[in-house]
Amino acid sequence: MNPVPARLAAIALLVASPLALAACGGDDDDSKTAAVSTQAGGSGSVTTVEDLPTKDGGSSAKGLAIDPRTIYTRLGGGVVTIIAAGATNTDSGGLGSGFVVSADGEIATNAHVVSLGEKANSPVAGRVFVRFADRNQVPAKVVGTDRFNDVALLKIDPKDLDLVRLRFAGPEDAHVGDPVVAIGSPFGEEQSVSEGIISALDRSIRSTSGFDTVDAIQTDAAINRGNSGGPLLDARGRVIGINSQIETSSGDGTGVGFAISAKTVERAIDQIRKGGKASYPYLGVSTVGVYPQLAKKFDLGTDTGAWIQDIPSGGPGDEAGLRGPNGPTQQFQVSAFRPGGDVVVAIDDQPVKTSTDLSEVVQGFRPGQTVTLKVFRGGKPKAVKVKLGRRPTVVPKG
Repeated sequence: MNPVPARLAAIALLVASPLALAACGGDDDDSKTAAVSTQAGGSGSVTTVEDLPTKDGGSSAKGLAIDPRTIYTRLGGGVVTIIAAGATNTDSGGLGSGFVVSADGEIATNAHVVSLGEKANSPVAGRVFVRFADRNQVPAKVVGTDRFNDVALLKIDPKDLDLVRLRFAGPEDAHVGDPVVAIGSPFGEEQSVSEGIISALDRSIRSTSGFDTVDAIQTDAAINRGNSGGPLLDARGRVIGINSQIETSSGDGTGVGFAISAKTVERAIDQIRKGGKASYPYLGVSTVGVYPQLAKKFDLGTDTGAWIQDIPSGGPGDEAGLRGPNGPTQQFQVSAFRPGGDVVVAIDDQPVKTSTDLSEVVQGFRPGQTVTLKVFRGGKPKAVKVKLGRRPTVVPKG
């Protein structure tokens, strides 16, 4: 299975053609309207739509219904098409999606949408344009990128534009099975809408840097090349994530879709606003998740945790004295493991039950901060203090 960023390889001559959506069993009761606030921005305006009503009239409760037509009608104007190219007219570029996140003309998208290449050190496109649903097309500045989590922040001049600002949902607002809507420009078909559900939460997907992006959302809503950077919206019209990539065995859009969670996107945007880029702490270990049968086979002393399988030389974990594997590779069930490494079960009293937990907990600290890891070494508990480093651009080799 190959993860494929939902990106269009070259710019085509496109004609904006917003979809005319038919009713999907929606509630046509116009008395159920969302609160809308509009403020002047230059000669244009900025509209913020509060929580939309759901078809069953409920709150964000279990089993609520979704109305794609209402979501598109109210919020589609806040979703844009992003065209990126090199510095000259002969340079090829790409096409993706994005959405308005502030009254100042800030646009959120994926880092790979505005990068000339799929590597962590690929240059940012020399020319970027944002096209709105109302056919306005304006130049944009790339404020900065977070290559670790595939997030970019753009800035346009909002003067004379009528913007629709989308709002982020909280971490507690996403649940497996909840209905969602994706809006974007798959294959250049602008303002396209697809509907699905949240298939899973807390997924881990690989970024161009080689580090994993954790806390990702898996969805069965159709996400194809060109959807990258567009919003994944819940039934209330709140952004729960940025559509980022698909995992496919065929090389096309038939596969599993993933979105970067709103929590991760907001954290990245905050850092980009402050310094033009994002910086994250670095522990310097590679791990696998522990399960009961694995723990028994290798006498790990705990049936949960993140079992260290590699420690890059000179990294924070290595310098702190964390133990990596010390024996030959052994086959167990369908995988190969290297025995001898520490099993991390907590960081500063925050539990670590899986490898994904380890990444999520570490990301909550700052580079340079000293933390205490609780590990099992040789089946016995031990505390190890580690001074976290700054995550390098690409994953170091062990």
